[in-house]
Amino acid sequence: MAVRDRRETVLRVIIEEYITTAVPVASNAIVAKHGLRVSPATIRNDTAYLEQEGYVVRPHRSAGSVPTDRAYRYYVESIEGDVELPYVEQYLLHRMFQDAQEELEQWLKTVAGFLADLVHNLVVITSPKAVRCRFKHLDLVALQDFVSLLVVILYEAKIRRQVLSFNRKVSQDELTKMANRLTSIYEGMTGTEILARQEGLSSEERQISQCLAETIAAEDKLEFGEPYLEGLRLLLSQPEFTGGPGMLQILELLEGEDWLRSIFSQEFGRGGVRVVIGEENPEPALQDLSLITGRYGVPDKASGIVGVIGPKRMDYVKAISSLNCLTALLSNSVAEYI
Repeated sequence: MAVRDRRETVLRVIIEEYITTAVPVASNAIVAKHGLRVSPATIRNDTAYLEQEGYVVRPHRSAGSVPTDRAYRYYVESIEGDVELPYVEQYLLHRMFQDAQEELEQWLKTVAGFLADLVHNLVVITSPKAVRCRFKHLDLVALQDFVSLLVVILYEAKIRRQVLSFNRKVSQDELTKMANRLTSIYEGMTGTEILARQEGLSSEERQISQCLAETIAAEDKLEFGEPYLEGLRLLLSQPEFTGGPGMLQILELLEGEDWLRSIFSQEFGRGGVRVVIGEENPEPALQDLSLITGRYGVPDKASGIVGVIGPKRMDYVKAISSLNCLTALLSNSVAEYI
Protein backbone atom coordinates (compact mmCIF):
# COMPACT_ATOMS: atom_id res chain seq x y z
CA MET A 1 0.00 0.00 0.00
CA ALA A 2 1.38 3.41 -0.95
CA VAL A 3 2.16 5.82 1.89
CA ARG A 4 -0.58 8.25 0.84
CA ASP A 5 -3.20 5.50 0.62
CA ARG A 6 -2.17 4.13 3.99
CA ARG A 7 -2.42 7.54 5.63
CA GLU A 8 -5.88 8.05 4.16
CA THR A 9 -6.88 4.64 5.52
CA VAL A 10 -5.46 5.52 8.94
CA LEU A 11 -7.39 8.80 8.95
CA ARG A 12 -10.64 7.07 8.01
CA VAL A 13 -10.08 4.47 10.73
CA ILE A 14 -9.47 7.19 13.33
CA ILE A 15 -12.63 9.05 12.29
CA GLU A 16 -14.86 5.96 12.28
CA GLU A 17 -13.45 4.65 15.57
CA TYR A 18 -13.93 8.00 17.25
CA ILE A 19 -17.49 8.32 15.89
CA THR A 20 -18.27 4.94 17.49
CA THR A 21 -16.41 5.25 20.81
CA ALA A 22 -15.88 8.96 21.55
CA VAL A 23 -12.48 7.88 22.90
CA PRO A 24 -9.12 9.07 21.44
CA VAL A 25 -7.86 6.39 19.05
CA ALA A 26 -4.48 4.81 19.88
CA SER A 27 -2.04 3.55 17.25
CA ASN A 28 -2.05 0.04 18.74
CA ALA A 29 -5.85 -0.10 18.41
CA ILE A 30 -5.63 0.84 14.73
CA VAL A 31 -3.28 -2.06 14.04
CA ALA A 32 -5.15 -4.55 16.22
CA LYS A 33 -8.66 -3.87 14.97
CA HIS A 34 -8.08 -3.19 11.30
CA GLY A 35 -5.34 -5.59 10.29
CA LEU A 36 -2.99 -3.07 8.73
CA ARG A 37 0.21 -4.94 7.93
CA VAL A 38 2.51 -2.37 9.44
CA SER A 39 3.95 -1.80 12.90
CA PRO A 40 2.43 0.50 15.53
CA ALA A 41 5.53 2.68 15.07
CA THR A 42 4.60 3.24 11.40
CA ILE A 43 1.05 4.12 12.42
CA ARG A 44 2.42 6.57 14.98
CA ASN A 45 4.46 8.22 12.24
CA ASP A 46 1.34 8.41 10.07
CA THR A 47 -0.72 9.97 12.85
CA ALA A 48 2.10 12.45 13.54
CA TYR A 49 1.89 13.45 9.87
CA LEU A 50 -1.90 13.76 10.09
CA GLU A 51 -1.53 15.91 13.19
CA GLN A 52 0.97 18.15 11.43
CA GLU A 53 -1.47 18.55 8.52
CA GLY A 54 -4.31 19.51 10.85
CA TYR A 55 -6.46 16.36 10.52
CA VAL A 56 -6.08 15.06 14.08
CA VAL A 57 -5.15 16.38 17.50
CA ARG A 58 -4.03 14.63 20.66
CA PRO A 59 -5.42 15.80 24.02
CA HIS A 60 -1.95 15.18 25.46
CA ARG A 61 1.32 13.66 24.29
CA SER A 62 0.57 10.05 25.28
CA ALA A 63 -3.09 10.13 24.23
CA GLY A 64 -4.62 8.73 21.07
CA SER A 65 -5.84 10.82 18.14
CA VAL A 66 -9.06 12.84 17.85
CA PRO A 67 -10.36 14.03 14.43
CA THR A 68 -10.52 17.77 13.74
CA ASP A 69 -13.13 19.70 11.76
CA ARG A 70 -10.86 19.34 8.74
CA ALA A 71 -10.88 15.55 9.12
CA TYR A 72 -14.67 15.41 9.32
CA ARG A 73 -14.93 17.61 6.22
CA TYR A 74 -12.62 15.22 4.34
CA TYR A 75 -14.73 12.28 5.55
CA VAL A 76 -18.05 13.85 4.56
CA GLU A 77 -16.84 14.78 1.09
CA SER A 78 -15.64 11.21 0.56
CA ILE A 79 -19.07 9.70 1.37
CA GLU A 80 -21.67 12.35 0.60
CA GLY A 81 -22.59 11.34 -2.93
CA ASP A 82 -22.71 7.59 -2.43
CA VAL A 83 -24.69 6.62 0.67
CA GLU A 84 -28.03 4.86 0.92
CA LEU A 85 -30.15 4.04 3.94
CA PRO A 86 -30.35 0.30 4.69
CA TYR A 87 -33.36 -1.39 3.13
CA VAL A 88 -35.13 -2.15 6.42
CA GLU A 89 -35.03 1.49 7.50
CA GLN A 90 -36.12 2.65 4.05
CA TYR A 91 -39.06 0.25 4.30
CA LEU A 92 -40.07 1.61 7.72
CA LEU A 93 -40.01 5.19 6.43
CA HIS A 94 -42.05 4.26 3.35
CA ARG A 95 -44.61 2.48 5.53
CA MET A 96 -44.87 5.50 7.81
CA PHE A 97 -45.78 7.65 4.81
CA GLN A 98 -48.24 5.10 3.41
CA ASP A 99 -50.01 4.69 6.75
CA ALA A 100 -50.16 8.40 7.65
CA GLN A 101 -53.66 9.36 8.80
CA GLU A 102 -53.00 12.31 11.11
CA GLU A 103 -53.19 15.98 10.18
CA LEU A 104 -49.94 17.27 8.72
CA GLU A 105 -48.78 18.91 11.97
CA GLN A 106 -49.11 15.74 14.03
CA TRP A 107 -47.66 13.64 11.25
CA LEU A 108 -44.53 15.81 10.92
CA LYS A 109 -44.01 15.53 14.67
CA THR A 110 -44.22 11.73 14.35
CA VAL A 111 -41.74 11.74 11.44
CA ALA A 112 -39.34 13.98 13.42
CA GLY A 113 -39.47 11.57 16.35
CA PHE A 114 -38.81 8.57 14.13
CA LEU A 115 -35.82 10.28 12.48
CA ALA A 116 -34.41 11.38 15.87
CA ASP A 117 -34.46 7.77 17.09
CA LEU A 118 -32.87 6.65 13.81
CA VAL A 119 -29.91 9.06 13.96
CA HIS A 120 -29.83 9.31 17.78
CA ASN A 121 -29.61 13.10 17.67
CA LEU A 122 -31.73 16.24 17.62
CA VAL A 123 -34.05 16.64 14.61
CA VAL A 124 -35.92 19.73 13.41
CA ILE A 125 -38.53 19.58 10.65
CA THR A 126 -40.40 22.66 9.44
CA SER A 127 -43.80 22.36 7.81
CA PRO A 128 -43.94 23.24 4.09
CA LYS A 129 -43.97 27.00 3.47
CA ALA A 130 -45.40 28.31 0.22
CA VAL A 131 -43.82 31.10 -1.80
CA ARG A 132 -47.31 32.61 -1.62
CA CYS A 133 -50.09 30.94 0.33
CA ARG A 134 -53.31 30.11 -1.49
CA PHE A 135 -56.71 29.37 -0.02
CA LYS A 136 -58.21 25.91 -0.57
CA HIS A 137 -61.27 25.36 1.63
CA LEU A 138 -63.03 26.58 4.75
CA ASP A 139 -65.48 25.16 7.26
CA LEU A 140 -67.64 26.95 9.80
CA VAL A 141 -68.86 25.22 12.95
CA ALA A 142 -71.43 26.72 15.31
CA LEU A 143 -70.14 26.93 18.90
CA GLN A 144 -72.81 29.20 20.42
CA ASP A 145 -75.59 31.40 19.04
CA PHE A 146 -73.22 34.25 18.11
CA VAL A 147 -69.89 32.36 18.05
CA SER A 148 -68.45 30.04 15.37
CA LEU A 149 -65.19 28.24 14.68
CA LEU A 150 -63.56 29.11 11.36
CA VAL A 151 -61.36 26.32 9.95
CA VAL A 152 -59.12 27.48 7.08
CA ILE A 153 -57.34 24.95 4.87
CA LEU A 154 -54.52 26.18 2.64
CA TYR A 155 -53.14 24.44 -0.43
CA GLU A 156 -49.87 23.80 1.39
CA ALA A 157 -51.61 21.27 3.68
CA LYS A 158 -51.90 23.77 6.51
CA ILE A 159 -54.94 24.08 8.73
CA ARG A 160 -55.61 27.24 10.75
CA ARG A 161 -58.46 27.80 13.18
CA GLN A 162 -60.01 30.98 14.56
CA VAL A 163 -63.05 31.77 16.67
CA LEU A 164 -65.43 34.34 15.13
CA SER A 165 -68.13 36.39 16.87
CA PHE A 166 -71.05 37.61 14.74
CA ASN A 167 -73.52 40.40 15.49
CA ARG A 168 -76.51 38.11 15.11
CA LYS A 169 -77.46 34.50 15.67
CA VAL A 170 -76.28 32.30 12.81
CA SER A 171 -77.49 28.71 12.48
CA GLN A 172 -75.31 25.81 11.40
CA ASP A 173 -77.22 25.59 8.12
CA GLU A 174 -76.39 29.24 7.36
CA LEU A 175 -72.77 28.69 8.32
CA THR A 176 -72.51 25.69 6.01
CA LYS A 177 -74.01 27.64 3.11
CA MET A 178 -71.62 30.57 3.68
CA ALA A 179 -68.63 28.21 3.89
CA ASN A 180 -69.58 26.50 0.62
CA ARG A 181 -70.23 29.80 -1.15
CA LEU A 182 -66.94 31.42 -0.04
CA THR A 183 -64.97 28.29 -0.87
CA SER A 184 -66.38 28.32 -4.41
CA ILE A 185 -65.53 32.02 -4.82
CA TYR A 186 -62.06 32.06 -3.27
CA GLU A 187 -60.54 28.64 -3.97
CA GLY A 188 -56.97 29.04 -5.24
CA MET A 189 -56.72 32.74 -4.38
CA THR A 190 -54.06 34.63 -2.43
CA GLY A 191 -54.92 36.98 0.44
CA THR A 192 -54.66 40.04 -1.81
CA GLU A 193 -57.00 38.49 -4.36
CA ILE A 194 -59.53 37.64 -1.65
CA LEU A 195 -59.61 41.26 -0.40
CA ALA A 196 -60.17 42.47 -3.97
CA ARG A 197 -63.23 40.20 -4.37
CA GLN A 198 -65.81 41.49 -1.88
CA GLU A 199 -68.75 42.50 -4.04
CA GLY A 200 -72.10 40.84 -3.33
CA LEU A 201 -71.12 39.49 0.10
CA SER A 202 -73.18 39.74 3.26
CA SER A 203 -71.68 41.43 6.32
CA GLU A 204 -70.90 38.02 7.86
CA GLU A 205 -69.27 36.84 4.64
CA ARG A 206 -67.16 40.00 4.52
CA GLN A 207 -66.05 39.36 8.09
CA ILE A 208 -65.08 35.81 7.18
CA SER A 209 -63.23 36.87 4.03
CA GLN A 210 -61.29 39.46 6.03
CA CYS A 211 -60.20 36.72 8.44
CA LEU A 212 -59.15 34.54 5.51
CA ALA A 213 -57.00 37.32 4.07
CA GLU A 214 -55.41 38.07 7.46
CA THR A 215 -54.65 34.37 8.02
CA ILE A 216 -52.94 34.09 4.63
CA ALA A 217 -51.02 37.34 5.17
CA ALA A 218 -49.68 36.04 8.50
CA GLU A 219 -48.48 32.85 6.78
CA ASP A 220 -46.81 34.83 3.99
CA LYS A 221 -44.78 36.85 6.52
CA LEU A 222 -43.20 33.76 8.07
CA GLU A 223 -39.67 32.90 6.95
CA PHE A 224 -40.09 29.24 7.91
CA GLY A 225 -42.99 26.88 8.37
CA GLU A 226 -43.98 25.61 11.81
CA PRO A 227 -40.99 23.82 13.43
CA TYR A 228 -41.19 20.38 15.03
CA LEU A 229 -38.26 19.50 17.26
CA GLU A 230 -37.58 16.02 18.60
CA GLY A 231 -34.60 14.22 20.18
CA LEU A 232 -33.13 16.92 22.41
CA ARG A 233 -32.61 14.34 25.16
CA LEU A 234 -30.73 12.13 22.68
CA LEU A 235 -28.37 14.98 21.78
CA LEU A 236 -27.76 16.01 25.38
CA SER A 237 -27.06 12.40 26.40
CA GLN A 238 -23.99 12.33 24.13
CA PRO A 239 -20.65 12.28 26.05
CA GLU A 240 -19.68 15.68 24.62
CA PHE A 241 -22.56 17.44 26.36
CA THR A 242 -23.31 15.54 29.55
CA GLY A 243 -23.20 18.17 32.27
CA GLY A 244 -20.81 20.42 30.31
CA PRO A 245 -21.03 24.04 29.13
CA GLY A 246 -22.04 22.83 25.66
CA MET A 247 -25.38 21.67 27.08
CA LEU A 248 -26.14 25.13 28.45
CA GLN A 249 -25.24 26.77 25.12
CA ILE A 250 -27.63 24.50 23.23
CA LEU A 251 -30.46 25.09 25.70
CA GLU A 252 -29.93 28.86 25.60
CA LEU A 253 -29.97 28.79 21.80
CA LEU A 254 -33.26 26.85 21.67
CA GLU A 255 -34.86 29.18 24.22
CA GLY A 256 -34.10 32.23 22.07
CA GLU A 257 -36.81 33.82 19.95
CA ASP A 258 -34.81 33.50 16.73
CA TRP A 259 -33.44 29.99 17.23
CA LEU A 260 -34.76 28.66 13.93
CA ARG A 261 -32.95 31.33 11.93
CA SER A 262 -29.76 30.60 13.92
CA ILE A 263 -29.89 26.92 12.99
CA PHE A 264 -30.91 27.34 9.36
CA SER A 265 -28.83 30.41 8.57
CA GLN A 266 -26.99 28.70 5.70
CA GLU A 267 -28.01 29.06 2.07
CA PHE A 268 -29.56 26.03 0.37
CA GLY A 269 -28.93 24.69 -3.09
CA ARG A 270 -31.53 23.04 -5.28
CA GLY A 271 -30.84 19.47 -4.21
CA GLY A 272 -29.01 17.15 -1.87
CA VAL A 273 -28.10 17.84 1.73
CA ARG A 274 -25.82 20.45 3.25
CA VAL A 275 -23.31 19.58 5.98
CA VAL A 276 -21.94 22.32 8.25
CA ILE A 277 -19.20 21.16 10.62
CA GLY A 278 -18.10 22.88 13.82
CA GLU A 279 -16.58 26.30 13.22
CA GLU A 280 -17.95 26.42 9.67
CA ASN A 281 -21.14 27.59 11.42
CA PRO A 282 -21.22 31.34 12.21
CA GLU A 283 -23.43 30.74 15.26
CA PRO A 284 -21.08 30.33 18.30
CA ALA A 285 -23.48 28.02 20.16
CA LEU A 286 -23.32 25.56 17.23
CA GLN A 287 -19.55 25.46 16.75
CA ASP A 288 -19.12 22.29 18.80
CA LEU A 289 -21.81 20.61 16.67
CA SER A 290 -22.44 19.45 13.14
CA LEU A 291 -25.60 20.39 11.29
CA ILE A 292 -26.95 18.37 8.35
CA THR A 293 -29.88 19.91 6.52
CA GLY A 294 -32.01 19.13 3.52
CA ARG A 295 -34.82 20.98 1.79
CA TYR A 296 -37.97 19.18 0.65
CA GLY A 297 -40.98 20.22 -1.39
CA VAL A 298 -41.69 21.51 -4.89
CA PRO A 299 -39.30 24.22 -6.20
CA ASP A 300 -40.83 27.70 -6.49
CA LYS A 301 -44.09 26.52 -4.90
CA ALA A 302 -43.73 25.16 -1.36
CA SER A 303 -40.83 23.81 0.67
CA GLY A 304 -39.70 22.90 4.17
CA ILE A 305 -36.43 22.02 5.88
CA VAL A 306 -35.22 18.93 7.72
CA GLY A 307 -32.18 19.21 9.97
CA VAL A 308 -30.12 16.81 12.09
CA ILE A 309 -28.05 18.42 14.84
CA GLY A 310 -25.44 16.40 16.70
CA PRO A 311 -21.84 16.33 17.88
CA LYS A 312 -19.12 16.59 15.27
CA ARG A 313 -18.62 12.91 16.06
CA MET A 314 -22.06 12.04 14.64
CA ASP A 315 -22.69 9.13 12.26
CA TYR A 316 -22.60 11.09 8.99
CA VAL A 317 -23.41 8.09 6.81
CA LYS A 318 -26.62 7.38 8.73
CA ALA A 319 -27.65 11.04 8.94
CA ILE A 320 -27.01 11.87 5.27
CA SER A 321 -28.68 8.72 3.95
CA SER A 322 -31.68 9.26 6.26
CA LEU A 323 -32.14 12.83 5.05
CA ASN A 324 -31.79 11.81 1.41
CA CYS A 325 -34.58 9.25 1.84
CA LEU A 326 -36.81 11.44 4.00
CA THR A 327 -36.63 14.58 1.86
CA ALA A 328 -37.60 12.54 -1.23
CA LEU A 329 -40.64 11.10 0.57
CA LEU A 330 -41.67 14.48 1.99
CA SER A 331 -41.33 16.09 -1.43
CA ASN A 332 -43.68 13.50 -2.92
CA SER A 333 -46.19 14.16 -0.13
CA VAL A 334 -46.10 17.94 -0.57
CA ALA A 335 -46.63 17.55 -4.33
CA GLU A 336 -49.99 15.90 -3.58
CA TYR A 337 -51.25 19.02 -1.79
CA ILE A 338 -50.36 21.74 -4.29
